[in-house]
Amino acid sequence: MTTQRIAAVNPAETTGKTKQLLDGVQAKLGMTPNMMKTMAAAPAVLDAYLSFGNALGTGHLDARFREQIALAVAQANSCEYCLSAHSTIGKLVGLKPEEITSSREAHSSDARRDAGLQFVQLLVVQRGVVSDQALAQVKAAGFSDGDIAEIVANVAVNIFTNYFNHVARTDVDFPRVAVELEAAAVA
Repeated sequence: MTTQRIAAVNPAETTGKTKQLLDGVQAKLGMTPNMMKTMAAAPAVLDAYLSFGNALGTGHLDARFREQIALAVAQANSCEYCLSAHSTIGKLVGLKPEEITSSREAHSSDARRDAGLQFVQLLVVQRGVVSDQALAQVKAAGFSDGDIAEIVANVAVNIFTNYFNHVARTDVDFPRVAVELEAAAVA
């Protein structure tokens, strides 16, 4: 077990903007995830993360697909915290266990979402430098320019949380999900 490298704040000991942000998280989620308590070491970071996520929640991509994106990005970046969190959240928004596994592999039984997840994986692996062909394929699957902009934004916010958790070594406070996929997992 590794030791967390950026200390999580205790919400009961916070004041001002930090208290306001953490109280909002608690009210919305019914809990305060360790990642957010850790981000609260720099209230501007927590505020930026929450604002970005809230803004994307008003977009065209539905919660299920945003969770599928989060799972694909977390798997590509080997982020155990995010895999654990988004597997739990994915269940809450209606993803079935096999959809969670296939999302981690950047696949879906839905052809449109599969094309979107393949694009997500290319974005991560190729650091945003995708070919004209890759862009044409995701458009051919039915994603508009606005949808593609939202996909890029969702990838970016998830890369941020993956990197943050790698640096902080955030203690996982969700049912733990291993980065390694089981050999018997759905392909």
